[in-house]
Amino acid sequence: MSEHQTTQATAAAENSIPFSDALRIWWKIGLLSFGGPAGQIALMHRLIVEEKQWLSEARFLHALNYCMLLPGPEAQQLATYVGWLLHGVKGGLVAGLLFILPGAVMILGLSWAYVLLGDVGAVEGLLFGLKAAVLAIVAQAMLRLSQKALKHGVAVGLAVAGFLALFVFSLPFPLVVIGAGVIGWFLARHWDSQAPAAADIDVVVHPGTKRAAIVAAALWLGTLVALLLLVGDDSVWTQVALFFSKLAVVTFGGAYAVLAYVAQQAVENYGWLNPGEMLDGLGLAETTPGPLILITQFVGFLAGFRDATGMHPLLGATLAALLTTWVTFLPCFVWIFAGAPYVEKLRGQPRLSAALGAITAAVVGVIANLALWFALNYLFAEQLTFSGFGMQVLLPDLRSFDMYAMILTAAALLLMFGRKVGLFPLLGMMSVAGIGVQYFF
Repeated sequence: MSEHQTTQATAAAENSIPFSDALRIWWKIGLLSFGGPAGQIALMHRLIVEEKQWLSEARFLHALNYCMLLPGPEAQQLATYVGWLLHGVKGGLVAGLLFILPGAVMILGLSWAYVLLGDVGAVEGLLFGLKAAVLAIVAQAMLRLSQKALKHGVAVGLAVAGFLALFVFSLPFPLVVIGAGVIGWFLARHWDSQAPAAADIDVVVHPGTKRAAIVAAALWLGTLVALLLLVGDDSVWTQVALFFSKLAVVTFGGAYAVLAYVAQQAVENYGWLNPGEMLDGLGLAETTPGPLILITQFVGFLAGFRDATGMHPLLGATLAALLTTWVTFLPCFVWIFAGAPYVEKLRGQPRLSAALGAITAAVVGVIANLALWFALNYLFAEQLTFSGFGMQVLLPDLRSFDMYAMILTAAALLLMFGRKVGLFPLLGMMSVAGIGVQYFF
């Protein structure tokens, strides 16, 4: 099917697919989107391409390629793009919002339970077990990505450099991403790129798309300006809005890659939560549908809870959590509505494809840093920091080794890699094991 025929087919699909049918599908995807971006993309492909046949395979992959070039959660942006493709701005808004709404509501409820019941033995045990499962999940994500991304020496070198930049030298995550992208851009001629040849490709346009991008951008930036004017830059509200807005612009490589940056800033710089609570938040996010980056809502919740600026802590926490989600996902709609009409032309740029490949390679090292950071904080109650010669390295205090954490982690790794246990059975079994450790040891 030619691109022109695909465009005509898309226009015909918009007229032939009842919006109510699409609404039901987007609700279903939002409620069932567990298992990270790979599982979420596979779910959308099965429902939209294979079962409903609303899009061709080529068009779906075109959309996915574009979303992989963007900062932010690629699966949520893919849902927004496909929704826009089928029903214009209205479809994009509904698809994007329903993709995150169920998970956001669940994370908010779990955050309330966390601060109200977090000192209860069963809850502490559940979270203790979830952390072991999280370590196994992060290790699996690193392995899968490395198999796809590290296909030649340059890619391996970028992965190692990304790890050293973060773990040894504590360089900012955005600098690692930008540096890798620049290297890929200039090495495009030597990179193993799958970008198609540039061509005069028809572009799908829906009325109001540019206006929607402008409105989303105005709401996003207007929120930041309003907070700066009303409460100043020292307020937790402004700090949350500015930090997570910046995060929305630099989150290339998926949630696992950016979590190291979130942890570094939220724990060490702002002091909104401690490393154990960061692990708890990731465990909660793993048990809910939607993008894993919804963990930022948990971080914002604790930030507001501890600095409610004169209001009830739970009210302050809830508002900070909602503000976090607002500034995290509004930019996603800006990127899609601003760029979706031109996605096919972007696909014809080999330099962009090479830059994305280089970023993906560096992200393998970033995830390795994340896995090691989590492991050190879970397996050892205390850590030491070595500083000198431009380095700042986190080291374990061997006297604080937690034998039960090690046993649960080994069990989680065995279940995931040896027994090929799925995400939910793993989370369930490790939660029960954590409760058992809490009550019997």
